[in-house]
Amino acid sequence: MVNISIPANLLPSDGRFGSGPSKIRSEQMDALVLASRHILGTSHRQAPVKNILGSVREQLRQLFSLPADWEVVMGNGGASLFWDAATFGLIQNKSEHLVFGEFSSKFADAARNAPHLDQPIVVEATPGEVPAVQLADVDTYCFTHNETSTGASMQLARPANSGDALVVVDATSAAGGMAWSPKEVDVYYFSPQKGFGSEGGTWIALCSPRAVERIGAIAATKRWCPPSLDLSIALDNSRANQTYNTPSISTFILLNEQLRWMLDNGGLPWCVQRTTQSSQHLYTWATQRSFASPFVANPQHRSPVVGTIDLDGVDATQISNILRENGIVDTESYRKLGRNQMRISMFPSVEPTDVQQLTACIDYVVEHLS
Repeated sequence: MVNISIPANLLPSDGRFGSGPSKIRSEQMDALVLASRHILGTSHRQAPVKNILGSVREQLRQLFSLPADWEVVMGNGGASLFWDAATFGLIQNKSEHLVFGEFSSKFADAARNAPHLDQPIVVEATPGEVPAVQLADVDTYCFTHNETSTGASMQLARPANSGDALVVVDATSAAGGMAWSPKEVDVYYFSPQKGFGSEGGTWIALCSPRAVERIGAIAATKRWCPPSLDLSIALDNSRANQTYNTPSISTFILLNEQLRWMLDNGGLPWCVQRTTQSSQHLYTWATQRSFASPFVANPQHRSPVVGTIDLDGVDATQISNILRENGIVDTESYRKLGRNQMRISMFPSVEPTDVQQLTACIDYVVEHLS
């Protein structure tokens, strides 16, 4: 380990740049401490906790400007569990998956391995690129708004002439930091440990009336499904501001406070403005350095919330280790991508000025390594 001490005036005010779990604001922790006196440790079937879940559902409606007939559905287990639930309760027979990274590939694998479904159509792109939709005879299109592993993102648009097919979108690292329209989507699902600065182990799905109808139609067929993966059960419980199984109450308290902060400051447009400011600086900085370049070649596909930067002539792991010694953490590349790369989150909680300070720190480290 090379011992490099970064001057204090260069350091960001907060050194957390992880892509999930992500930075939790101190105000969220204050809300958690306050809740510890009268909410934590109480029944999740009683009003105090149900009111928190109800507040989360209502604030999500406001943040995303959801039509009145949309449902906010919640369950335990994170987005990984939701992929399995979708194979039981959203995909009727056959799906199409756009795969351009680790997490989009996992949903495709879940559908591929489900014995009660037809083999899915999988349209795959090289990591860092985004595949195009292939119109096909499917009942569900499965997209990823932002691929956390690669820092590539896609514009959400309902495929032309897609008929009654649902558009189901993994928004785990996009939600709260990227714009989208409910007109183009039927299910927008995510976990709250990224853009919302909460904890993992929970999934939330924003569902259109068409998606709710599909959930009910599949449930009516009596297709076997474990109760913990049954989206019709999750829907019924969510309407009562609760989850089927005992939730992590602290997760919802952190999320509730984060949503309040987002809405108080201007809602989704304000959040997107922050992530755009941060990401524009990061990518501009990378293109102006001889040792760095954005991994995603097409600027239209570069993520505003998770930036991946390839390094040349310097060791990314060594730089991340030195940054960590100076209190700047979680800038390492995604473990399975295997590139000389840094991955930097720019979720709404991350101050744009801290992204600027981070790049100044990287410059300082590279200069002192040469």
